[in-house]
Amino acid sequence: MQEAGTSSELQMLRDRLRAFADERDWDQFHTPKNLAMALMVETAELLEHFQWLTPAQSSDLKRESLAEVSEELADVLLYLVRLADKLGVDLLEAALLKMEKNARKYPADIVRGSAKKYNEY
Repeated sequence: MQEAGTSSELQMLRDRLRAFADERDWDQFHTPKNLAMALMVETAELLEHFQWLTPAQSSDLKRESLAEVSEELADVLLYLVRLADKLGVDLLEAALLKMEKNARKYPADIVRGSAKKYNEY
């Protein structure tokens, strides 16, 4: 189920984030609360790029907008990886477990093509 290298790549990113924070003496500021708040700020900045777009426009971003969205996605990922590190959460393992749970909650043969929540079918 897991792609080769994915876990080690996440670990490498985690380690580089640790070193980045250590070099700047920022670990003191990287509490779970602060990181969760920063994650939400970056998520809001990502959302801002889509706020007034139609669904079609949001699927066909101009090169400049896509570059900006890419940076916001990177910010979200970096804070998420850092927060998971501070809490001792293996992100890849947590994501795979969540996908298994979602597969049980949303069986493909029942929900295919439907946006209903699991308690609505």
